[in-house]
Amino acid sequence: MDFGLVLQTDPPASAVVELMRRAERNGFGYGWTFDSAVLWQEPFVIYSQILARTERLIVGPMVTNPSTRTWEVTASTFATLNEMYGNRTVCGIGRGDSALRVAGRKPNTLARLEDAIDAIRDLAEGREAVVDGSRMRIPWIEESRLPVWMAAYGPKALALAGRKADGFILQLADPYLTEWMVKAVRSAAAGAGRDPDAVTICVAAPAYVGDDLDHAREQCRWFGGMVGNHVADLVGRYGEHSGAVPESLTAYIKERQGYDYAHHGRAGNPDTAFVPDEIVDRFCLLGPAEAHIEKLERLRELGVGQFAVYAMHDAKERTLDAYGEHVIPALTG
Repeated sequence: MDFGLVLQTDPPASAVVELMRRAERNGFGYGWTFDSAVLWQEPFVIYSQILARTERLIVGPMVTNPSTRTWEVTASTFATLNEMYGNRTVCGIGRGDSALRVAGRKPNTLARLEDAIDAIRDLAEGREAVVDGSRMRIPWIEESRLPVWMAAYGPKALALAGRKADGFILQLADPYLTEWMVKAVRSAAAGAGRDPDAVTICVAAPAYVGDDLDHAREQCRWFGGMVGNHVADLVGRYGEHSGAVPESLTAYIKERQGYDYAHHGRAGNPDTAFVPDEIVDRFCLLGPAEAHIEKLERLRELGVGQFAVYAMHDAKERTLDAYGEHVIPALTG
């Protein structure tokens, strides 16, 4: 199992770089960031500094979207980083949540996302692609490689991830829901004639190492609110009792009243009071290192190839160090 660290690009950027360096020293292989230009600093600028100050860390957004930047700009940016630092990037992509909604725009359609996945990968690897009806190729790209991993929850998005993506990003760590969604992705991959096991499964969720569970829950409750944004979209699209999405995912948002992106992804988010302790415990990894190891072993049995630690809480350094000393060695041998 690989491990990643997920951060928001809050200023100062130097603090993000130093946490990524700490993660690499503790055995993490991936450094992910949010990508929302209005809320946080520009991640691709920071990636260049992370890559320059680490030796093997692979960096990328969790997640970008097809609208904030044009597809050729996204591809060229990744390829430039690859040329400078040796193919150490990955493109996490989705329909777009905070990056678009905070700017008053709607998330992308799945059809547009599907076209973007193909075009960004092809362009970043030096092949011709169609962008907005025009054929183009970036002529200076020669050796660049760009895996594209897609974030998804709903059945149509899961099917798209299975058909097209190199990896699937699931932003919650509940074993039951993980099993359900991994099966959907792998079934779609097989139906498209792909090797289902070739799709990397990445689970991303807050991890908080400490003995005070009540405090840990309060530090991570924001995550249930963030996931709730996507769940609310699914309920609006499919209905609460349609069977298209497990009710164990949809039931908890009944008391959701709205969401202010000014507090997005932050401990103490006032719009997440509706999230019960049960959901925090199911979606996140809390408690001593042994509890993290036990849950991660269950996720690994379900085919999870990477666990990405959301570290938007007050125990970033302690959690990274505990993972380096106890958790990662237990899961990697």
